Amino acid sequence: MARKRGAKPHGWCPRRGEICLFDLDKERPAVVISTDALNRFSLDVCIVPISKVEHKQFSLRPKLKAGEGGLNHDSWVKCDQVTTLEKSLAVYPALGVLTQESLRRIEEAISIALELL
Repeated sequence: MARKRGAKPHGWCPRRGEICLFDLDKERPAVVISTDALNRFSLDVCIVPISKVEHKQFSLRPKLKAGEGGLNHDSWVKCDQVTTLEKSLAVYPALGVLTQESLRRIEEAISIALELL
C-alpha cells in the first residue's frame, strides 16, 4: 500500500508509541520510545528499529502482526538495539500508533535487554 507523504507541519514531531519511518539508507520503520516532552524539544528521538526478519535466537524481539501500527507485514521489534536518531530523519506522517499492550511488551523487553529490572 503506497503512503502519501506530505510536508511536515511546523512543530510536528514523532510521538511516543508511534511507528515512524526514518530516512536512512532507505526508509526504515522504528517505534518511538522517548517521552513526548523530549520529542517536542530535543533534536533527537529515542527509537527501537523494526525488522521484517524473524531471528528465533533473539527472545527480546516482540512480534507485531501485520496491520498493527500501520505495518504491512508481520515484524519484530529489535529491543536489543535501542538508539537515537535525529528527529529530522522522521518521515511525516507516522505509519500508526501501537496499542498500550504492544508498547508494554516492548518496554518490558527493553528493560530486560538493558538490565533495568
